[in-house]
Amino acid sequence: MRFGLILTEALGGLRRNISMVISVVLVTFVSLTFVGAAILMQAQIGTMRGYWTERAQVAVYMCSGVSESPTCLNGSATEEEVQIVRSQIEGDALAPLIADVRFETKDEAYANIVEQIGAEKASVFTADQMSESFFVTLKDPNQSQVLVEAFRGVAGVEQVADQLQYLEPLFSALTVATYIAVGIAVLMLIAAILLIATTIRLSAYARRKEIGIMRLVGASNRFIQTPFVLEGVFAAFLGSALASVAVVAGVHFGVDGYLRGRVPFITTWVTMQDAVLVVPVLIGIGIVLAALSAGFAIRRWLRT
Repeated sequence: MRFGLILTEALGGLRRNISMVISVVLVTFVSLTFVGAAILMQAQIGTMRGYWTERAQVAVYMCSGVSESPTCLNGSATEEEVQIVRSQIEGDALAPLIADVRFETKDEAYANIVEQIGAEKASVFTADQMSESFFVTLKDPNQSQVLVEAFRGVAGVEQVADQLQYLEPLFSALTVATYIAVGIAVLMLIAAILLIATTIRLSAYARRKEIGIMRLVGASNRFIQTPFVLEGVFAAFLGSALASVAVVAGVHFGVDGYLRGRVPFITTWVTMQDAVLVVPVLIGIGIVLAALSAGFAIRRWLRT
């Protein structure tokens, strides 16, 4: 009976302040959607970084006939220079760091160019203009700088490139986007907390006579406060549920339905399982913040 009375009071308060409740729901929905997006973006960054870190290679490009590097003054790398680089890679100093080595000839490099840009565009090149290259996969990608330093400035070596460095701008851009989403989410959550507190105070003021009667008949503060806390929690729960639906729909339609088939160079994406794991986090954040905000607001109002 007591629980039924508390629930009736809470629903009555929601009906009296329906416009404010809708505002709380919408602000909570927007703010937690940004929170969910930030979580998934950070998960995407981690997934991509892990995938490419395992596959990133250090490329040692030998001089070609068109190279302009100071180490390529004699034109294309000679067979002797290629063998020197090979012996260094396979030597005792570097071998413990290396998981795999692939050597690409000029003909293979030209064939790759033809495959990538088509035979018509590739016709402006010749196989002799291509570079012979060593593609080295390291056991620990964080040791790539050791290989870069080992071959920098070596005669016959045009360039030593750490492929993972090309992806750092992408990772940095996604990280900045995550920070922006978090910043917007924090501002919106603050707005939601203030709205919940205002809604509870308005609801308490509208029922001040009832609260006075309840005090006279000996109702405890917890009994008086609980309906107001439930009002805030219910509104925040609706906003959290909508945010959860938006996050899951975003992954389903945005990632699986659109991006996965249109951004081929990214082979690892967040999944529906990741989105589902975010749902209880969003609902938990919404309920906890609403309960704390509503509880603080009604306790403060009762003291006045």
